[in-house]
Amino acid sequence: MASSETPTQSYSEKWYWDDRYTNESEPFDWYQKYPSLAPLINLYVPHRNQRVLVVGCGNSVFFWNNAAFSEGMVDDGYEDVVSIDISSVVIDTMLKKYSDRPQLKYLKMDVRDMKAFEDASFDAVIDKGTLDSILCGSNSRQYSTQMLEEVWRVLKDKGVYILITYGAPNYRLRLLDESCSWATKLHVIDKSLTDQPSDTPKWELTKPVPLDAEGSSVESAIGKSPDVHYIYVCIKVCG
Repeated sequence: MASSETPTQSYSEKWYWDDRYTNESEPFDWYQKYPSLAPLINLYVPHRNQRVLVVGCGNSVFFWNNAAFSEGMVDDGYEDVVSIDISSVVIDTMLKKYSDRPQLKYLKMDVRDMKAFEDASFDAVIDKGTLDSILCGSNSRQYSTQMLEEVWRVLKDKGVYILITYGAPNYRLRLLDESCSWATKLHVIDKSLTDQPSDTPKWELTKPVPLDAEGSSVESAIGKSPDVHYIYVCIKVCG
């Protein structure tokens, strides 16, 4: 499909991802792989029978065997992992690849419109780059708000939205606070762990970073412009 938009402006468009996954068949992983994030996910999603939604799943891989991030969760004992993506190309590919794994469910769906899911139907939602992609595209504020409202809707009370992002607190906290009612904690992980998960991390992943309303406390805790991915653990607050 021809378009005058730059690639990043098209990140929220289905045609862009269908085209990308059709022409770039090699698996691609956004930000962090499951082994690096597992301690944090295990902390906030402690029970293996909890229902988990992975949004914008893509065709992300493990560093050792080309297994999807969602498969990593199932291999870690999680029993009900639902993965969605706007691209029918990638969903068809993942359905074929994991047809023998009933714990893994792949659905074509736009995260901004998840009406196929009932209210309060998931214990956790994991987002590894999807909100960031929407924020890079056209109509970013409208679409990101739609996404966050849908994530909040499908989460159970006290459910967790785990957002892995490059967005620093002074940018992301306002967006999160203005969208829905969350109780938010912040963790960080070295970007270098994306490719070298066995390295000794500079930051303790499971220890929250002090966080004030504006996010200014983070700089004093971890320094200015740290080489990290930020992980916002947003707990749904009802009423």
